Amino acid sequence: MKKNLYTAESTATGGRSGQVHSQDGVINMEMSVPSVLGGKKGATNPEQLFAAGYSSCFQQALLVIAQKEGERLDPASTVQCSVTLFQEGEGYGLSAVLDVSLKGMSHERASELVTKAHEICPYSVGTRGNMEVELKVDGEPAAVKEKA
Repeated sequence: MKKNLYTAESTATGGRSGQVHSQDGVINMEMSVPSVLGGKKGATNPEQLFAAGYSSCFQQALLVIAQKEGERLDPASTVQCSVTLFQEGEGYGLSAVLDVSLKGMSHERASELVTKAHEICPYSVGTRGNMEVELKVDGEPAAVKEKA
């Protein structure tokens, strides 16, 4: 049974050349097309915000999985998320790469935790089947085991 835990609200005006702000005022940012695509520097874009949210959410999923399995992640462990905006025909899409560094852990064990975190992370669940997401551990493809 679904149990709603939290609802975030943000409002955008002006699209990629406008403003975005959260209902509580914590976010109040100028938006722009990415500077590499002709936008102005010093403003954020939807892809950066998505990458920030996904990396943070995935890190939390890793912490939950590690705790369930009796592991303690090194506080210096990181999740780096790259979000790519692409054009395909008349449409646009996104893809993501999550590169996880679990300090002091073998590639195989880190891959196991990354795979399990990918199953429960709300961003991963929400994007599954809708966008390509690549999982890496320390820059190398995660050794993802297929479900039996």
